[in-house]
Parts: sequence; structure tokens; C-alpha cells
Amino acid sequence: MPVSRRGLLAGTAVAGAALAIPGTSSAAGAITTSAKIGPGDARYQDLVQRGQNRRFVGKPDYARVIQSTEDAVAAVQDAVRSGKRIAVRGGGHCFEDFVDSSDIEVLLDMSTYDAVTWDPQYRAFSIGAGAILETVYKELFFGWGLTVPGGGCLGVGVGGHFSGGGYGPLSRKYGSVVDHLYGVEIVVVDARGRARSVVATRDNEHRDLWWAHTGGGGGNFGVVTRYLMRSAGSSGRTPGESLPKAPAALRSSLLIYDWKTTTQAGFLRTVRNWFDFFEQHNTADSSYATLYAPFILTHSSAGQFLLSTQIDAAAPNAAELMKAFHAAMVAGVDPKPQVIDVGEGPFLHTTMERSIGETASPGRGKYKAGYLKTGYTDEQIVAMYRGLTDTTYTGPTSSVLLIPYGGKVNTVPSDATAAAQRDVVAKMVLSASWENATDDAKNLAWARKVYADIYRDTGGVPVPNAINAGSYINYPDVDLADPAYNKSGVPWHDLYYLGNYPRLQQIKSKWDPRNVFHHKLSIEPS
Repeated sequence: MPVSRRGLLAGTAVAGAALAIPGTSSAAGAITTSAKIGPGDARYQDLVQRGQNRRFVGKPDYARVIQSTEDAVAAVQDAVRSGKRIAVRGGGHCFEDFVDSSDIEVLLDMSTYDAVTWDPQYRAFSIGAGAILETVYKELFFGWGLTVPGGGCLGVGVGGHFSGGGYGPLSRKYGSVVDHLYGVEIVVVDARGRARSVVATRDNEHRDLWWAHTGGGGGNFGVVTRYLMRSAGSSGRTPGESLPKAPAALRSSLLIYDWKTTTQAGFLRTVRNWFDFFEQHNTADSSYATLYAPFILTHSSAGQFLLSTQIDAAAPNAAELMKAFHAAMVAGVDPKPQVIDVGEGPFLHTTMERSIGETASPGRGKYKAGYLKTGYTDEQIVAMYRGLTDTTYTGPTSSVLLIPYGGKVNTVPSDATAAAQRDVVAKMVLSASWENATDDAKNLAWARKVYADIYRDTGGVPVPNAINAGSYINYPDVDLADPAYNKSGVPWHDLYYLGNYPRLQQIKSKWDPRNVFHHKLSIEPS
């Protein structure tokens, strides 16, 4: 049975997508912030349509292409002086309209500031916040044989991905991206309306501002122009010891399931197998720490759904580990899925091949998410099944994505970084995906109904309890702030930040006292 690439992309794209808001800087080039790119400029339409969710296309007064920290300071100062609302775009993968809102008047585009270099002053890698993950992976790997445990969607910008707590296929082994964040260079605005740049690191006097960017999310405190990356515990004595070593090769496979032969009981057993396995292998020292196996549960109108797996080929007995994993996944399942052993491939080549590249023709989407401390109850899995087999809805590229998490991530205290969810086993991302504006209402209704059914016992949202651990700010969902959809009485910010929100508010008040940087789910000053 062939697997549809479109069906694969529909589920896996969200696994790497991020809230692309903050920015970066580099050496000044031919285009500087002296150029206000308005609607009459040939570049304007390309800049304002870079967002990857076409439900939202902004119409700012002008855009500016930022190529240095100095550019960013000047651009922010000019906008503040003029009283104009600012948004910043990195990769363009924001799921909501935080960048492409109708009230945004100035768009700062960071995409050309994407250098990846070693900074001897800070003994850390400097990554321009306009860089996309594909650039970062290639530069770190070819330059030093290193990597970061970032996402699997290659066009995602580090600007939002890093600050929101980024994760990816190697996170169970190496932790969250923010566990490797040493510092940020950021343009902030003080109470007098003066823009300036600050470098905040984990061990300088601005440590609070560094901490806020270890999961606080983009668009909250200022314009990030540069990330400084050095793993916690590393001295930065040499570049080669400052970030994780990349695997030499990956072993991978696909398990393909046929919706025509999948009953409710079969679906329940299949999903339960997945949850049980990762609950049992969720320690940092597990032999399965490098196993990444996102379950892409596409709507039944796609005809099939699939489990995509990879493991470090150098792990002891990797082939046997993968076989045992396959056996655990198909146990008690009848008929069994098709198992395709893709074999081994070089790390970067396989990563590029199995990741999601940028698309020149993005569609429309709605995304809803949740962290899981344990697997869902049977009732919740059945709710997923009902939504995915709803015959009144046709959405072959819509899906529920289950992503293994935890491992090394869970070894960090909840308050050590702003990313508070440190006792989890998986993430869930529900995505509705479509092409035409005329289909907005039915797709939004489907996504909201399925999500509400999954979390029926907790007011329609993932209220932290024995199973749930809230949601992930890089998968923002404005419905969580709307009492029509969040009937739990638990505010949206407690779902995203748990007990870390009051501290984030204090930092917001200190570093952005005028609330220059805000959006529909931004941190409010204390």
C-alpha cells in the first residue's frame, strides 16, 4: 500500500512548527531599515505573505528587512516614536494571527539574518533569529558535527521555535532546545520609550530575561536578534563540546494502517499500544531514548494513517530494538499494519528526507494541542476515533498527531526554565487543514468539536491533572482564552505556563513596561 506524501506532511508538519515572532540581526547589507517597504514596493507582497497559515494575511503600513541588531534598534525606536504596532516575522509558522493581524502596522522581517557562527566572546554558537531549522542543522553538522534537538519542520524559524521551548526528534535524548540556550541578544523598550539592545545570558546580570526566553514564547519581551547556544553544563571551552554530537546514521521505518479495516476496538488497541510503550520507556537512560515515533492519525477520508519511526543506528542493538518496538505496536492488532523497513541512512540526509520542507503554496489551518503525563483514557481515545471517522467531515489532510516526548526533558526542574512541562510522556496536536476560505467554518467546527470531546471531563481543555499537563505555547490556540471553548475556569496562561506565569509577568513588567510587544496570548504585565 503506497503512503501519500500529502497525508504524511499533514500530520508531521505541525510537529516542528513554532510561534515565529522574534527576530535577529547580522552584518548590514544592501537593504537596511532605512527602507520602509510599503504597498507600492515590489517586495511588499512577498514580505507580507510569508506566513504559512493563509487564514491570516496582514496589511501593515510598511515592512522592514532587519539585517543587524542596530537595524532592529532603529526600526523599533522609529515605530515606538510613531506609536505604531509592531510584529516580527522569522520563519512564518505562527499558527494564529500574532504577526498577520489587521492591527499590525509595522512588520519587521528577520529572514535574511541567519548566520550560524561560533562566538568566542560568549563561548557559544551565535544563531541569527531569522535562521530556519534547515540552515541551523546544516551549518552545525557540516561545520562541527553537532546539532540541536529542534523540530522536524525545516522551514520553521528559530526566532519563535527556540524561545517557546522548542523540541524535536532528538529531545528524548538531549532535552528541550532551551536546555541548550545560553543567551539572547534582544531589543527592548524601556519606560521612557527608548529602544536598546541587551545581551542576557544564564549567568550574567540579566539572567531573568534569559530565563523568560527558555519557554516564555515569542512576541512578549522584545525583538530577539540572536540566540547564543551552549548546552547546560558545558564550559564552551571548544565549539565541539558545546552542543550535542549528531548521530552518524539513523535507522527508520513506517507502519501503515488501513482505515477500511480499522474498527473502533482495533484503533483503541493500536493507540493504547503506543501510549503503553512510551510510558514504559520514558527515562533519559532508556535504550529507546533516541527512538522518535510520531503517530500520524489522519482523518479516515485519507484512507490510511501511519506511524513514522527513527532511532540512532549506533544505539546498541538498534535493529533488534526497532523490531521489538514494531512487535509492541502490532500486539493484539488484527489485521496488522504494513511494516516498511526503510533501513539505515546518514544522519543529515535522513533528517532532511524525513522532515518537512517549506511550501510555496501554504493552505489554511487550525491547531489545538496538549501535553500528556500518561496515555489518554479509553474514553478519550474513542473520542479521537469518533472525530477521525466522522463521515460528515472530509479532511484527508486533517489529523491528530501523537508525539513522543519526555526522557531527558523530564530531568530538568519545572521552574529551571520557563518551559514548565517537565513530567510528560507525549504531546498531542490536532490539526484541521484545508485550502479555501469558504471551508473555514466547517473545518474550525470539526477541530473544536473533536478537541472538546477529548477533554470533555476537564471543561474542553487539557487542565493539568494526572493525565494532562496543559498545552504548548508554540502551538498557540486563542480558543483557550475564550470561555465559549474553555469552560474549565482555568485561565489560558495556566494551561501554557503552569506555575511559572507570575514570574513571567514580573519579567514582562521590568523589560517591556509599556507593553509594546503583545498579541492575543501574550504575557500580561504584573
